[in-house]
Amino acid sequence: MTNIELFFDLVYVFAVTQLSHYLLDHLTVAGAVQGALLLAMVWQLWAYTTWVTNWLDPDRFPVRLLLLALMVISLVMSAALQSAFTDSGLLVGSSYAVMQIGRSIFAVWALRGQPLAANFQRILAWCCVSGALAVSGGLTAGALPRALLWLAAVGVDLLGGAVGFWTPGLGSTPTQAWNIEGGHFAERCQGFILIALGESIVVTGATLAGLLAGPLALPGAQHAPTVAAFGVAFAGSAGLWWLYFDRSAADAARLIATSADPGRLGRSYHFIHPIMVAGIIVVAAGDDRVLAQPTAVAGLAISWLILAGPALFIAGHLVFKLAVWRRLNWPRTAALGVLGLLGLLAPHISRLILGSCAAAVVLAVAAADHAGLGAAEPAAGGAGTDGAEPVGLGS
Repeated sequence: MTNIELFFDLVYVFAVTQLSHYLLDHLTVAGAVQGALLLAMVWQLWAYTTWVTNWLDPDRFPVRLLLLALMVISLVMSAALQSAFTDSGLLVGSSYAVMQIGRSIFAVWALRGQPLAANFQRILAWCCVSGALAVSGGLTAGALPRALLWLAAVGVDLLGGAVGFWTPGLGSTPTQAWNIEGGHFAERCQGFILIALGESIVVTGATLAGLLAGPLALPGAQHAPTVAAFGVAFAGSAGLWWLYFDRSAADAARLIATSADPGRLGRSYHFIHPIMVAGIIVVAAGDDRVLAQPTAVAGLAISWLILAGPALFIAGHLVFKLAVWRRLNWPRTAALGVLGLLGLLAPHISRLILGSCAAAVVLAVAAADHAGLGAAEPAAGGAGTDGAEPVGLGS
């Protein structure tokens, strides 16, 4: 991973923060759906750029300029996320369109005369459709019509990848032609997981700092529950990190790096990782609410945050392991069942106790992973090409 790619990712720290705050400000079913849609749009922009920097050398001057331009647009879009379904719809939709279409035009130019140029011609055609839908959504009044058009835009981009960007007159691109440098692609996705986990830590620390400046700073304040909530929040975040990075992240990176079809595995990363990112964002929002009132009984909305966050992350990681190793991980499957059963206790226990139970489930799965229970070893027959080095500009 290059320094310019790390610099580019910094914008998405802000984007994840905005999404977490959006969820906290819209604790309704509609708010959750809108937040998920905005995350899907943010992820598509980041992931498409990650694919491009696998094929174009980020250290080349024109590619650096591209990334800096995309950073500016991403930053503007991220700032507008809070009012995406009210006043800033056109800004969000047009930012999405400009990034998808502009990046594709740049790639067609940069790869001129090379086999991958045809691939990006197809991608450009699909991005023109998704971009038009995104702008139309921004121009449309009303949250529901806007959400439907943006959902269609995201759907077009996802469907394009699933069908090899089939385009009339141009055909489609098989995943074998997406000869990415697999280790680099896996590293980039791992970096985004760290971005999301960092946001979880920031939310926890910021909430605690606010409390320390308020009631907890008073003499004799009964702050033991809040201190306990802080410990539970940190343990839960550490557990999520452990689930992803203890074994499977490195094993999956080695597998994609040696796969005969790294494009297929890269597509799995593209489709599945946003589920885990969504889980981390929900966990951060749940930790914020637990820290704010640890002894309050967990109502429906707060219970959903506390339990759905770990469930989303574990479900996403379960599907990821299934896609990479073609094996069902039983500890994760059991954990989803336990989290579902905890929902029955939610109306009768405090936020702190419910959060402690959810964190305990995450840590139990992490312990099972470390002990090798239900582990999936990398497929021995996956060796093949070691991926492709980034290519130059028209060379």
